[in-house]
Amino acid sequence: MKAEPTQRPIRVGVISLGCAKNLVDAEVMIGTLLKDGVEITSDTAQADVVIVNTCSFIDSAQEESVDTILESAELREAKNRGQGLIVSGCLPQRFRDQLPTLLPEVDAFMGIDQVAQVTDLVRQALAKRAARLGERAKSEGRNPKAEGSPKSRNPKTPAPLGDRPRSSGGPPSDLGLRPSDFPSAPLLAVNARPRYIPDYATPRFRLTPRHLAYVKIAEGCNHPCSFCIIPRIRGSHRSRSQGDIVAEAKALIADGVKELNLISQDSTYYGLDLRPDRSHAISAPEKFSAATKALPVQASTICTLIRELNALPGDFWIRLLYTHPAHWTDELIQTIAQCPKVARYVDIPLQHIHPSMLERMRRETSRQYIVDLIQRIRANIPGIALRTTFIVGFPGETQAYFEDLLEFIREARFERLGVFAYSREEDTRAGKMGGQLSDKIKRKRRDLAMAAQHSVAVQVAGSFVGRTIRVLVEQAASPAELKRARVSSWEHGLIRGQDQHTDGLKGRFLVARGEADAPDIDGRVYVRGRLPLGEFAQVKIVGHTDYDLIAET
Repeated sequence: MKAEPTQRPIRVGVISLGCAKNLVDAEVMIGTLLKDGVEITSDTAQADVVIVNTCSFIDSAQEESVDTILESAELREAKNRGQGLIVSGCLPQRFRDQLPTLLPEVDAFMGIDQVAQVTDLVRQALAKRAARLGERAKSEGRNPKAEGSPKSRNPKTPAPLGDRPRSSGGPPSDLGLRPSDFPSAPLLAVNARPRYIPDYATPRFRLTPRHLAYVKIAEGCNHPCSFCIIPRIRGSHRSRSQGDIVAEAKALIADGVKELNLISQDSTYYGLDLRPDRSHAISAPEKFSAATKALPVQASTICTLIRELNALPGDFWIRLLYTHPAHWTDELIQTIAQCPKVARYVDIPLQHIHPSMLERMRRETSRQYIVDLIQRIRANIPGIALRTTFIVGFPGETQAYFEDLLEFIREARFERLGVFAYSREEDTRAGKMGGQLSDKIKRKRRDLAMAAQHSVAVQVAGSFVGRTIRVLVEQAASPAELKRARVSSWEHGLIRGQDQHTDGLKGRFLVARGEADAPDIDGRVYVRGRLPLGEFAQVKIVGHTDYDLIAET
């Protein structure tokens, strides 16, 4: 008897854009798909369904997302017309009502709350695509190019989504919806206000190298910053339970992870939303400090979390990312100082220093508060490296205000610093403000601010020469990496300028990072010699480029 042919599993390709927080969402989607028997492929042309996990933080991220969606649709049109296309993440969360009309080539849109329901949505997207192709076949006699074909627009110059007309309708976000009910309209599964956050039991397939992982400790944000759209996209701050985070950390350490990167929109706010009888969010430093002191003894905070993680057995770093200056306390400074496994590194975006700018940005901090905080951190945590970001060209920023910022950059001497040119975002307070500046002025100020930091960075790098430091060895350095001169990240601003001192980078090198260097954000340590990959090592610094260090084993 002839054997029945076996049906192969659905094959899915995932493209993830944006920050580490978005990457964790992609890892959860892939883990869920694998658990449900779906095959994951890196060849998107061969996939039955492609998921583009998008970012919509600022204009450049939004444009990158739209470009990737349209390019994926073009590839499908050329090689695999039956392929389903799903768009997930921040873009559909932000433009939930507009996207079905603006991007008709997409078969399904899914929001943050639907991350763990991705397998069901993949199946629905496939059925939706089949129904739409059937409808296209019927109409091709009148119109060979189906309406909404990606070739009808230039993906290199997508119009800003906020300027496009809103959708007049479309299917509701009902996961029980049959795609055949609306063969022409994309499936929409996006909750207006997300509440989801993954826990330890959620399937997850890590996309990072084995030696490092991102641990999402909370989701959403309560801050009122006038320039930021994240609270509208990601919802209110919601923390995971401390026990759940620790369980995940234990499993990661057992799997060989040497660096736990704690991430959320505001890691310093962790646990405050779990306090009893909470009535509203806390932004101002004085109110935040009072609220933490009033917490019950058993309450979870970023300090209790760090201490419990530090007590876990094993040799690993804990890296604290995305902290808000208004939510730093003396207890947090003491906790970091007393926990040897916490990397001597702090990511603390300040955004500006002039009082008028801080007020217009609604940062809840004053210049003097920031100056005092920096002094307290440096005085009480020996060897700490401070990373910050600033926004230039914000509405109302005068030349005098900008000069004040430049002087502060020179005086504060941050070990790591990035600069954003202000991005005017729809539905933000700052977007409606008067005093908007031209792109030319914003770019010029960004370049001047990075030039000021460049002088500081060269001196900081030079101060390491002759020292022996502990590094985490990541990979062998390719010739292309050794020739690399510029690194730019929209999330953290323009990070690097032109490296002029790369003559020492010849021969065989390894890429490593010190405590002062977060993955994919900061500098690197190029080590001449042989060392085990994914392990810690002691190296001697023998030289430097503008931003990176050169070392020997």
